[in-house]
Amino acid sequence: MRELETQRLKLRYLRAGDGQTMFDNWTSDPEVPRYMTWNVHTSADTTKRVLKSWLEQYGQSGCYRWGIELKETGELIGMIDVVEYIESNVPVIGYCSGRKWWNNGYMTEALKAVVDELFKDGYKEISIEAVRENIGSNRVIEKAGFVFTGTRVGPHSEAKPETVTINTYRLFSQNGRTKI
Repeated sequence: MRELETQRLKLRYLRAGDGQTMFDNWTSDPEVPRYMTWNVHTSADTTKRVLKSWLEQYGQSGCYRWGIELKETGELIGMIDVVEYIESNVPVIGYCSGRKWWNNGYMTEALKAVVDELFKDGYKEISIEAVRENIGSNRVIEKAGFVFTGTRVGPHSEAKPETVTINTYRLFSQNGRTKI
């Protein structure tokens, strides 16, 4: 994994000192994890503990995790990472950002950069999911070129056992070029 840059963003390694900013900008806002697999953080200490565990994973094979920083201001507005691997070697991307930065195209920009990086690293297929009711996230995924492949219904996660409908998407690479 290496740091990435887009026109407006720097995708960088998370740092130990990012915990409070993460809490202030997105993990404490109940709207951000509304459709996510995790619950809102009630204290900055929770965010800092999660961040610490993520920092320990850097350097491990298959760890792709970036903080999303605005180039213009240097502010950390969200993150994007590979949250798991399915079918042996298909990365699944997850992302979130603070509500203040929604509807500006930042996440689509970040997602496209991460997709390009994963394809450069030799992955042939990438997966991503979004709760059906999360209209904004489904739009981001489609704008990034992913193709809808179906839905699944079941518990959202261990932290959120309620039943939800999740849209699944895939994107394939052919000789390093995105195939839509």
